[in-house]
Amino acid sequence: MKPDNFSRSARPTLGVEWEVALIDPETRDLVPRGPELIERVNARVPDIHLEKEFLQNTVELVTGICDTVPQAMEELRVGLQHVQREAQDMGLKVWSAGGHPFSDFRTNPLGDKESYKEIINRTQYWGQQMLLWGTHVHVGISHEDKVWPIINALMTKLPHLLAISASSPAWEGMDTGYASNRTMLYQQLPTAGMPYQFENWFQWESYLQDQNRSGVINHTGSMHFDIRPASKWGTVEVRVSDAVSRPAELAAIVALTHCLVVHYDQMLESGERLPTLQPWHVAENKWRGARYGMDALVITSRETDERWVKDELAELVDLLSPLASTLGCHRELQGIMDIVNRGASYERQRAMFKETGSWKDVVDMTCAEIRF
Repeated sequence: MKPDNFSRSARPTLGVEWEVALIDPETRDLVPRGPELIERVNARVPDIHLEKEFLQNTVELVTGICDTVPQAMEELRVGLQHVQREAQDMGLKVWSAGGHPFSDFRTNPLGDKESYKEIINRTQYWGQQMLLWGTHVHVGISHEDKVWPIINALMTKLPHLLAISASSPAWEGMDTGYASNRTMLYQQLPTAGMPYQFENWFQWESYLQDQNRSGVINHTGSMHFDIRPASKWGTVEVRVSDAVSRPAELAAIVALTHCLVVHYDQMLESGERLPTLQPWHVAENKWRGARYGMDALVITSRETDERWVKDELAELVDLLSPLASTLGCHRELQGIMDIVNRGASYERQRAMFKETGSWKDVVDMTCAEIRF
């Protein structure tokens, strides 16, 4: 196996991948016509970057290399506009959340990539349940020696990123009691879940060599950690967040992610030690974020101090606001407080279901929210 050469990024660039899905407006169930829609959009507008995904019902909107959150969001706005227009012509709606509240995973066909088929072949029932959608944020890093210290620091803020994005409370027609059921389902894959807290790039390369020798990478294509290096692009890829329906919330999530990565990068540059937590605290925080969302009590120090995630988020916004102004995303970062004050997507979904008793109404609400 060749070394995992990291394509260093000269500046803290930004890239966003946002997964949306196609819905039948009558049944409100998922429709496996993503590849067809992508072909139709690309025939009309070839420069719109859309990707096929694990499931045929899904379309992934992908930005180019951006410098600011507003630039990335404008690319997503244009892409979504074309996707929604084509979906309407096909008699479909566009929907986005971390998980569909009632669709049967057994009726949703896979995409045509061989790696997807191999994942199912290896993981069987557990892999077949991956009826899940997420948000992936890439931030450019100048040197591979920074990558793992930054990832380990970001893991201390995993429940924060999870709470504000949590949008998958229901599964197979029932409320799971979790804010992000997606998080619990996705970590079932043997290559997914929390990254190991590697101390340096050499340990990461040694790990990849072991995974290659044992056949894991050959069968799955890559490791699907919550946060991972994306060496081809010279980025850290943050994959913690559920997909969300409101663009303003997506912008806030992307802004917080961008600011956190750059903040930790700057701390390294100034010789400061980055925060870390014991693996068992990181695991507990992840579970609390998935279970309780915005009401999570999170562990904030190696001494096991605890604070409410809403209070932590408010302090993070204050701390990062000057940096956000420098990065051109001050307004978007303030959107975190809108989520804190008004509630996250999973809370709106639960409120709608409590009001009407229908998960179909929840799907309608979610479709209606996808407007810039």
